[in-house]
Amino acid sequence: MPTDSLSPLPIRRLTLRDLAACADLSENRGWPREEHKWGFLLTAGKGYGIDDPDGGLVSACVVTEYGPQHRPSLGAIGMVLVAERHARRGVGRHLMRHIVSTMGTTPLTLHSTPYGRPLYEELGFKVTGRAEMLRGHFTPSGPAPDVVTRAATAEDLPAILRLDEEVFGADRTPVITRLPAFADRMRVAEESGRLIGYAAAWPNMDTHVVGPLIARDTETAKALIGTLAAHTDRPLRTDIDVRHEELLVWAKERGLATVAFNSVMTYGISELPGDWTRRFAPLTVAAG
Repeated sequence: MPTDSLSPLPIRRLTLRDLAACADLSENRGWPREEHKWGFLLTAGKGYGIDDPDGGLVSACVVTEYGPQHRPSLGAIGMVLVAERHARRGVGRHLMRHIVSTMGTTPLTLHSTPYGRPLYEELGFKVTGRAEMLRGHFTPSGPAPDVVTRAATAEDLPAILRLDEEVFGADRTPVITRLPAFADRMRVAEESGRLIGYAAAWPNMDTHVVGPLIARDTETAKALIGTLAAHTDRPLRTDIDVRHEELLVWAKERGLATVAFNSVMTYGISELPGDWTRRFAPLTVAAG
């Protein structure tokens, strides 16, 4: 199919009915199908895609909006994919320009691989941080952090939402309220009856992904990871802000290894809102 016949193809909103097509697109590009994650993102966020006249999707992505419902203060872009047979034909650029235009003045963020970074820079995104992806079987060693953690309950949700908005810098209620059903486990850390951190572990293929990871300090983050790891036989995977050097060293000493680095990029803002010192890992790099 000629290049100039692809760009005019209409971009439409995706729904859960497109879940299999999105998973097929992931598989086409050598990614895991990640149907569980696609389902979550298509429900909590807004999917956009281009249909292939020959069947399936030419391209897809998801935008997750945070803040007031009709006046989002931040949009996170993820799962940007173009089918292999249509790669390097300007399709991704066409889709991303549509997203940027649709979001108007709303600041945007995304995690980029080295492969995608030139396109995003061309569109005006700037690198404002880095995240290190770790994966491996967690093996406890040394003294456990002196932090009290327990399983999260429904009664914790209001406090979790307050802490999350304070640290993330935007209201994520539509995402966080779906987390108990999406994740296999959620833990909270407390001090004197006050919530000082929380984390979740959700299933992704053969791993458990730790995220989000919000914690008062590194010791609290360690305690949350350690207690989540104690309840799974799967390898753990997480994406840690590289500024949290102590946590990265600690995790690597316990069996997790570096898989990749992603650039954290923003559009319309010079840095992400909130408090990075307490924001250790995103829910997923696809949703911030």
